[in-house]
Amino acid sequence: MENIQALRNLLAEPKKVVILTHRNPDGDAIGSSLALYHLLKKQGHEPVVVCPSEYPGFLEWMDGVHQMVIYDADIDLAKAEIESGEVFFCLDFNALDRIDKVGEILAPIAKPKVMIDHHLEPESFPDFLLSDTTASSTSELIYDFIQLMGWEALLDIKIGECIFTGIVTDTGSFKYSTSPKLYRTVASLVELGVNDYLLQDLITNSQEEKHLRLLGHCLFNRMEILEEYRTGIITLTKEDYARFDIQRGDTEGIVNYILRIRGIIMAVFITEQPTIVKISLRSKGDFSVQEIAQKHFKGGGHKNASGGASFIGLKATLKKFRELLPEYREALNRINEFTV
Repeated sequence: MENIQALRNLLAEPKKVVILTHRNPDGDAIGSSLALYHLLKKQGHEPVVVCPSEYPGFLEWMDGVHQMVIYDADIDLAKAEIESGEVFFCLDFNALDRIDKVGEILAPIAKPKVMIDHHLEPESFPDFLLSDTTASSTSELIYDFIQLMGWEALLDIKIGECIFTGIVTDTGSFKYSTSPKLYRTVASLVELGVNDYLLQDLITNSQEEKHLRLLGHCLFNRMEILEEYRTGIITLTKEDYARFDIQRGDTEGIVNYILRIRGIIMAVFITEQPTIVKISLRSKGDFSVQEIAQKHFKGGGHKNASGGASFIGLKATLKKFRELLPEYREALNRINEFTV
């Protein structure tokens, strides 16, 4: 991060700080936001977290989650909080369109903006930028940010739990995007007093019965394996959403089950929403799904985990995706899954 001293000076006196994260926030979005929220509160600032949409239910236990302002639930309050902000932190997103209407409110406000993120190609709107695409998560970068600012003495178990939650969820419990540095970070959190066993239990073992029945339905009735392209696809229809009463966060992680199949390099999860079709892509090794999401579905993300959207309906979207596969057949078949 450049101009780090200027940011230290900016935050030397109490400010109204607005923390923003992306629509459909995941564990990393909420974990990094709440870690920063608790950190700034300890320094005497007046922080508020504003999310475009609701957080998933499996994060209900997190300290501070009920103090967040949800734009979709209270537009007037969210707008008032943003317009009264003196400093803005943009966490776990790299472009204003990732926060939808919230981005339209933020864009014309001429107040300092800080972006902390690990996605590719960040936009140029922030005044301060901490970006590292090799980082496992934005939560890992929050830990780095604390060190850069010289705030290590403020770290406590509450903040550590938030950082740990973001890291665990974005790495799939340490299966993806790991590094020696990440494990050193996690070790320091455990040394601080973070109960890693308890948090793993809260994060992964808090599902309702319907979640397991939905997973079974996806794997048995909705999964298609295209061996020629080393690709697996799961689709969910509007009828599936009604049958299983699918709410925000209920489908989290389902796409990753496809990659458990030997020989599969790319996993695709296509869901029929009320007005759009959402696409989640995952891959192994050096095969980039970010390119597919960006080039064909107006999306993006990471090399091995990206998403996008389509406005042509579920059947047409599925047909479009299948027709793209020959273009990537050679690249998919080059990947050696045993050396990823």
